Amino acid sequence: MTPPPQRRRHDAVASAPPCRDSLSAPQRRSAALGAALMAGDGAPGEDAVRYRLFAVGPGGEELLRGCARNIAERLAPLLAAYIWQRQPFRLRYVPPRGDTPEHLGGSTRFGDNVEDEWFVVYLLREITRACPLLAARVDDNDGEFLLIEAAEVLPKWLRPENSDNRVFFYKGELHIIPLSETQEQDDCEPSAACPTISQALRLLSTRSEEFLAAEPIRAAVYKRISGYPEKIQASFHRAHCYLPAGIVAVLKQRPSLVAAAVQAFYLRDPVDLRACRTFQTFPPEQRVMTTVTFTKCLYAQLVQQKFVPDRRSGYTLPLSSHPQYKAYELGMKLAHGFEILCSKSSKASPDSKRNEFSGPVWERFLNGLKEKDYFKGEMEGSAKYMELLRMAEDYFQQSLTKEESCIEVNPGDEILSLLQTTTFDVKEFEREAACLPPEDDDSWLEISPDDLEKMLKEATNEFHPSSDDEEEQKYDLETVAESMKAFVSKVSTHEGAEMPWSSDEAHVTFDVDSFTKALDRILGPDSEELDSDDLDEEEDFNFSDEDDEDLDAENQRQKQKPDELIGSLKSYMDEMDRELAHTNVGRSFTTQKKGASSAKGATSQDAGPDSEAEDAELTPVDVDMNLVANLLESYSAQAGLAGPASNILQSMGVYLPENADQIGSNKGAAE
Repeated sequence: MTPPPQRRRHDAVASAPPCRDSLSAPQRRSAALGAALMAGDGAPGEDAVRYRLFAVGPGGEELLRGCARNIAERLAPLLAAYIWQRQPFRLRYVPPRGDTPEHLGGSTRFGDNVEDEWFVVYLLREITRACPLLAARVDDNDGEFLLIEAAEVLPKWLRPENSDNRVFFYKGELHIIPLSETQEQDDCEPSAACPTISQALRLLSTRSEEFLAAEPIRAAVYKRISGYPEKIQASFHRAHCYLPAGIVAVLKQRPSLVAAAVQAFYLRDPVDLRACRTFQTFPPEQRVMTTVTFTKCLYAQLVQQKFVPDRRSGYTLPLSSHPQYKAYELGMKLAHGFEILCSKSSKASPDSKRNEFSGPVWERFLNGLKEKDYFKGEMEGSAKYMELLRMAEDYFQQSLTKEESCIEVNPGDEILSLLQTTTFDVKEFEREAACLPPEDDDSWLEISPDDLEKMLKEATNEFHPSSDDEEEQKYDLETVAESMKAFVSKVSTHEGAEMPWSSDEAHVTFDVDSFTKALDRILGPDSEELDSDDLDEEEDFNFSDEDDEDLDAENQRQKQKPDELIGSLKSYMDEMDRELAHTNVGRSFTTQKKGASSAKGATSQDAGPDSEAEDAELTPVDVDMNLVANLLESYSAQAGLAGPASNILQSMGVYLPENADQIGSNKGAAE
């Protein structure tokens, strides 16, 4: 079964009650989980993306480590200013283990910001484009989420059970390794059909051109990562915050620490808030106005949380009518987050942190940045140069130090270390506050119903402009009836009902000969005497399971006298039709026009006036007309919202126009 196109995670952030998260778990648990993920044990954790880079062809540890250094230097201008939600993009050398060869691997937790996951996908594509010797694999706890993104256009053979180790980024393009000819012919177990990573890499090294993913699949995935790297700046939101001077100094050194502070506040619990009663690290006395750069996800998390500070903390808010109320509120929440982080510090010595930037690894990394013009010609020691240098140090500390360890640096330790090693002037901060640039507009937090509808249509690649009068005249309602008939005629299984066709597939074909032969085997050679309506009614005439013995006896009589059985059944159904014709049920159906049944009427003229009246009452029901009328009535009752009629028809590629009569009547009533 093709993976469903919908994913359970969402980009939108809503306010949620505070809860404990693995941020507060011991570091050894995080380290053990990260080591297991990078070694290939088990699936990635919740809200985490796992990525692995393998050498295609002859590899070796030295080659992979050299690639890691080149990748770090190449991505530094892109990643130094990026703010990750939970964890940064990091590559570590992983030795071979079992069927998994040696590789560069890593795992990034993205929390509520799923854009971090897709940014990782973009990075992997660019890495394989720049390093053609590497092939990249990426997955998360949902499995092959790249295939989920392209679920509507995947080939039928590709199932969740046989998709392992088939999807790679190689030379900047998406590749899918198909089933071998033997596997296509043999009915083997789905799990046995998955190649090992070593087998997949050998195939990529010799026949990569044959495994290039189909254009619709690549288009679906590439559309999701389009817009980078320009999209990075668009994901930021700059807002004014009234913060303690110490936090302003820390954020000037490490702007990325804003993510850890927001997460600490967003996931707070009563134990965390005990440290915020006295504020030993960031008291509220020395506060200044400053501009803080968030991601839109972090800003939404901070704004949507409703929180009243403890009166003992000293943090007070002005009236909500105050022009700077939002800046005061944001600063108060952010200060609580930083205080919570510092309360969890392990009190490590700051000297060990500064030694990281005095070794040969840092010098080699810094020289590589200068060769790639990372500093953009800025004079050494200038304000812009020092800002770029601080971002490079932040990126180096997160991504390159302690290469063999996946234990994260405690943000509280880093904050306290920066406070001890950084000098700042409050008066200077106050002068800067007098000429702050305007903050960004946050109207993007409010989405109108029309904007939401447009976003949903764009997300499913089904943007259809409203139809005009000409389009309504050309609209063929027969398409609705034929699509529904094809859907009903499809056989459903335990995997669900399969839609008969879509905009990318051909119309459903019907083998009349096979169907006729099947009826002959069931009803006997004289089944041609029944028309289509009788056959439909006969299929609905079933016996219950409780009458198995009577059914067996009846089957014996059917074999002996098929003609008598068919005649008796036909007369029985005709009698039921006559009885129903005089009831509200019979009159509720639209019947065919007289011209459609003229042949039948001509054959009954000799039977007299009574039979003519009965034939008039028993005019065949117009199935297509009733089907379309009921669907349109159901669609109209949805009042523009989602419902069964629109959902089923849209799944089959049929889109009904809006009810122009209803729209006109609504406008007239409004006037």
